[in-house]
Order: sequence, then C-alpha cells, then structure tokens
Amino acid sequence: MEDRVLALAGMAQALKQVRRIAETGQADAAVLSTSLDSVFRIDASSPEAVYGGRDAVVPGLMLLRDYFGNQGSDPLLPKLGLAVAQLERRFIQDRAVSGEVHHGILEIKPKAEQLGHTHPEVLAALGALYADTVSHLRPKVMVQGNPHYLGQANVVAEIRAVLLASLRSAVLWRQMGGSLWDFLLRRQQMLRAI
Repeated sequence: MEDRVLALAGMAQALKQVRRIAETGQADAAVLSTSLDSVFRIDASSPEAVYGGRDAVVPGLMLLRDYFGNQGSDPLLPKLGLAVAQLERRFIQDRAVSGEVHHGILEIKPKAEQLGHTHPEVLAALGALYADTVSHLRPKVMVQGNPHYLGQANVVAEIRAVLLASLRSAVLWRQMGGSLWDFLLRRQQMLRAI
C-alpha cells in the first residue's frame, strides 16, 4: 500500500502543478523538478527511486491526506486526477501510443541530462511529445485556468510536460496494484499509509 500511495502522491503533486501553472503561469520549482525527473526514470527499482526519495513526494502526500480527510481546497484537482486515471487505461491499451511515448522520452533524455529536466527546451520537447501522442487519446484531460497564461505556447508546453509526468505516476500507481476502488473502499488504509 505504501508504494501505491507514493505513486498516487506523485500524480497528485504533478496535477497540483498543472493547476498552478494554468492559474499563475508559474510552477513550484522543486515539485516541478521531481515530476519531470520521474518521467526520465523509466527503469527505476522502486516508486521511491522514481521520485528520488520519499521526501520528494511530501507535497503530494499532504494533498492526499487533505483529500481523504475531506479537507481538499481545490475541487478541480480530484476531477483532473480521475481524468488522468481514466486516460492511463487507454494509454496502456494503445501499444502504439505508449511505445511512441517511451521512444520519445528516450530521445529527449540526452538533452534533458545536458540542459536539466526543467529547461525550456526540454519542457517544449516533452510538451510536443504529449501533444503528438497522448492528447489524441480519450478522454481528453481538460485543464482550466487563466486565459492569459493558457494562451502562451511556453505555458501550454509546460502544462503538457507535467501532464506527461502525472500520467507516468498513474501508470506506476496501477503497476503497484492501484485502482479506482482505492478511493471508495480503501480510504482508511490509504490514510494510514500516508
């Protein structure tokens, strides 16, 4: 259950950044870095290793704690989470798209290692990869926010890059045995694990 919760926390904090970028045009640099690092850690040995340690997902764990305790402050965040969880099913079933994303990440990785995972060129490349592949799957993940920021190409690319990170966490969550039943039947177990 702990590994499952770590993966879910990774997804939650990535989606919180999506919301933040869409509303303010700015991300929390540390959380953004954790999310984007996870995209490139394809063959990590554990969920902890995907995020670079448990401490890196503390913001996501706090979001989950608030959500499971009915204290969540952003009503759009759970809706985004559900959309990404549903998208993950389609993504895994569509081998062509998931293969293309895998290949694309491996192609971008050298540039990310050279410039840094949060460099604008890397964000643009990841955003383009998402737009060319995942964005064609249904359901589409609809991000609401400030039209001023959502009209800027660099902001949209960053949002798509972080959506890719949230999808990576959703895949990991499912690999760890996660399912939508967790939210209905295992709330107390999840809270204890948090």
